[in-house]
Amino acid sequence: MTVKSDLQKAVASAESAKGTYLVAAQSTEDATAKQKYEEMAMNIESHVTYLNSRIDYLNGSNIANSTLE
Repeated sequence: MTVKSDLQKAVASAESAKGTYLVAAQSTEDATAKQKYEEMAMNIESHVTYLNSRIDYLNGSNIANSTLE
């Protein structure tokens, strides 16, 4: 496993969790729960953004890619 592939797996997991939260938000009639699920989805989106920025850094890095990819 490499750093880049680990980050890609983390992005996929976070995107899956975000989707689960959004489905839960749509499925509930409880306004408080809906708001919390939507908040959790937004929080996950910030994680995805950060993880993707790290992947972009690795893609553009001059560091020996053999240890990163």
